[in-house]
Amino acid sequence: MKLTSLLATTIVISGTAVSITSLPAFNPNSFQASAQSMSESKSESQGKIDQILAIKGKPGSGDLLRKLYPKDLSPIGIQVGGAGMVVNLYSKKDNTTLSLCTTYDVVVAAKKGRIAKFKPSEVK
Repeated sequence: MKLTSLLATTIVISGTAVSITSLPAFNPNSFQASAQSMSESKSESQGKIDQILAIKGKPGSGDLLRKLYPKDLSPIGIQVGGAGMVVNLYSKKDNTTLSLCTTYDVVVAAKKGRIAKFKPSEVK
C-alpha cells in the first residue's frame, strides 16, 4: 500500500514539474521582436552584399567574402568568366549567390537568390 501511494505521489509531483517547466510564458511583444529581427537580418544581408560589391573585382574581395560568410557558402555552379573559371557560391542563411574568380580570388558578382549561372556579361 505504501509503495503505490509513494509511486502515485512521485508521478503527480514529476508531472507538475514537467508541465510547469514546459509551458512558455506568453509575451505579446515576442511577435514584434521576431518581426524586427527578420527585418534586421534582411538589412544585414544587404549590407554584406553592399560591402562586397564596393570592392568587387579588386584584390581582397575574396578574403572579405570568407570573412562575412564563414562556413556558410556552398558551391552551386561553375561557369566561364573572370580570368578563366568562376565558382558560384550560395549562402542559404542570407539567400545570396556570389561568384568568385578562382584564378585571382576576387568576387565578380553578387545577387540575392539562388542563381546557378550568372549572365556572361555579369562575370567578366
